[in-house]
Amino acid sequence: MTTTLTPPQTSVTDEPVAGRAAWTLVARREVVVKLTDRAFVIGTVVTLVLIAAFMGWQAWSAERTSTYTVAATSADRAMADRLASSATGIDDKVEVGVDPVADDAAARALVTSGDADAWLHRVDGGWVLTSDTESQDDLTRVTQEVVRQATLEQQAGELGTSVERLEAGSRVTTTLLTGDAEKAGLAQGVAFAFAFLFYIATLTFGITLANSVVEEKQSRIVEIIATSIPVRQLLIGKIVGNSVLAIAQMVLYAGVGLVGLSLTPYASLVTAVSGPVVWFLVFFVAGFVALAALWAVAGALASRTEEVQSTATPLTMLVMAVFFGSLFLDGSAKVVASYVPPFSAVLMPTRVLEGTAQWWEAVVALAVLVAAAVLVLRVAERLYRRALLQTSGKLSMKQAWVAPE
Repeated sequence: MTTTLTPPQTSVTDEPVAGRAAWTLVARREVVVKLTDRAFVIGTVVTLVLIAAFMGWQAWSAERTSTYTVAATSADRAMADRLASSATGIDDKVEVGVDPVADDAAARALVTSGDADAWLHRVDGGWVLTSDTESQDDLTRVTQEVVRQATLEQQAGELGTSVERLEAGSRVTTTLLTGDAEKAGLAQGVAFAFAFLFYIATLTFGITLANSVVEEKQSRIVEIIATSIPVRQLLIGKIVGNSVLAIAQMVLYAGVGLVGLSLTPYASLVTAVSGPVVWFLVFFVAGFVALAALWAVAGALASRTEEVQSTATPLTMLVMAVFFGSLFLDGSAKVVASYVPPFSAVLMPTRVLEGTAQWWEAVVALAVLVAAAVLVLRVAERLYRRALLQTSGKLSMKQAWVAPE
């Protein structure tokens, strides 16, 4: 008697369960491959070192006291001595010492040899600070204030009045309608950091993702993978894996940056900066996920690695537009662009830091960005599914959209 073995029946409900697990395997593989990539690890470490070094330099510069030596002849000694005694009171990071010289030639020789930083002397009723090859900005600023004060005192005495009365109504101070000057200056630096990190992360992970897709396609490995898991799950896994890595990297950079900021003269603004940094990370997630899907499509449209540069050109131009737009847009154009994806991923957190956007504006911009990301993901998923297994050559988006699955 012959016995026929009947294979076990698979319920139609089992495939979705397997499908849901499949993307986690793909994502895990993307993460592991990246974390074992020496170039990626070294690049991340180098960036962290650069951030830490920059913050350390800022902290060191803020605490460093600059000491200058000024040469002066006996005729100019009184003003030089006043400069030495008053410098620290004007700027506590500037100290001045006086080196008396016999004549002008000796003063020039002292400055030329480097034994003195500058020579203070009187010319045609005014004062000149002569350096060798470069001006000493801090010393110049302090000297100008000392000479101005001494001159005012002399003129006030000749006129029979006081310095305060001579200066009454002459001082100009600055103020901003929104925020303060210190915060505005910091905002410029942080805005550049937002734009630069978004630019680097999007290009680095995006190009890697596109190359990964086309390499699997070119080697025909993707055909084997597609028989095991749904193509949709393959796309989700790649997006999630790269997004997790990119977001973790941004969190790491932001953490080091905030710790470093607390050691600089801007330490009092750490709390004010922390909120916009969190907004940036949230916006970064939505913006990066959408762009990651498009990078995957760029890889699927190509049939060879050499073609990725062509298929990814529109994305590269878009990322560059976000970078330069975030640096140079201003006024109404900046406000409008802060609601337009993917520009909003950088511009809205910057406006929050500058104090020109309220929290509800950030929520609105984020909602628009998330909605755009969902739409992009749906379009990208269709293009990816229809282009991934097409090996006849490079495809346009129109060809991929109508291609059979």
